[in-house]
Amino acid sequence: MLRVKRHLAVVACSGIVSLLAGCSGGSTVDDDAGGGGADAPTKVSAGYVSAIDQLGLPAGVEAGYFDDQNLNVKLADPFPTGVDALNALQAGQVDFVQVGTPAIAAAQKGLDLVLVGNYTGAASRLSIDDTMAVVASAKSGVDGGNLTTLRGKRIGVSEGSINHLYLLGLLEKTGLKAGDVKIVNTEPPDMAVALRSGGIDVAIVWDPFPITIARQVDGAKEVLRGGGHIPFVGYIVTTPKYAREHPDVVSRFLTARATTDQWMRQNPDKAADAATRWLPGTKREVAAEAMKHNVKQLDPRFSACNYLALDTVARLLAAQGKVKAGFDVNKLFRPGPILKVMSADPKLFQDLPATPASAKIQDGYTFERTAAEKACPS
Repeated sequence: MLRVKRHLAVVACSGIVSLLAGCSGGSTVDDDAGGGGADAPTKVSAGYVSAIDQLGLPAGVEAGYFDDQNLNVKLADPFPTGVDALNALQAGQVDFVQVGTPAIAAAQKGLDLVLVGNYTGAASRLSIDDTMAVVASAKSGVDGGNLTTLRGKRIGVSEGSINHLYLLGLLEKTGLKAGDVKIVNTEPPDMAVALRSGGIDVAIVWDPFPITIARQVDGAKEVLRGGGHIPFVGYIVTTPKYAREHPDVVSRFLTARATTDQWMRQNPDKAADAATRWLPGTKREVAAEAMKHNVKQLDPRFSACNYLALDTVARLLAAQGKVKAGFDVNKLFRPGPILKVMSADPKLFQDLPATPASAKIQDGYTFERTAAEKACPS
């Protein structure tokens, strides 16, 4: 059966200014030239947020890895936030989305969702945050080697998001408290202006924003990156109903995503090229720099460390009053599909750091924090 790969359609419209509007939302097609029948590709809809660490979904569609799994993936136009993506999932507009910390509050509010794989994070250890950075203005006096210099500074973060948690992790390891700084709730696209105007002294955010802010604001510089201060979480999410009714589709979807992740880990420059086509306004040099950090977190596997990471993030958010305390991570994880992929095609993960033996899990695993803390290096 002759099938036209989706990346051909992307190339054909890559010169259009509104690339995402013109090449996603169903306008990219995977033509089945051989007719229907048992071999007809399964139609799947999926959504993502326009961010460098979520590139795996559109890049996988462009490269044809979903076609290889006989999936015809229709991409929704990029969602502004993870909350919007989850609302679309709940409304039945998409079958899969990629979401991080917003999944916690959404689940507590009654949204029906399950986590079936990672799009960013680590199964080999607890803390990973290579895509996070601290950018300080020239006048701030902030020294990345001495973070007590953050005391009294106005720090721009998005409250309740992963960059807010990164700040809290920095403060804890430095011996400071949240009250020792002035937190200014700032959305990432507004941080450069806020830093330039003096509204904030420091911007803490995820890629590619640290790179672009340092380029856009005279004298600003990246004073700290990563450091293993917090766990980074980002999941491939579907509904319990969809996972129950379409287990084979879920496995094939995760296989395509794992294949894409490995391709990006092994070809960061080519992945950077894809970012310029799928993330509006992303310059090639910025994408290349961001991808160097992003590939370090492309680990689709599940282990006890992923449960521990989500539990840790939930506790940090609860301490700030952003979510309710007592969140049970066991209710969200559905490890069976990705464990199946890990077992069926281990070559997709052979270039990743080994998962500690005591952190490996089986389907039906129940998280217990004390045991997971012993199993997962920080």
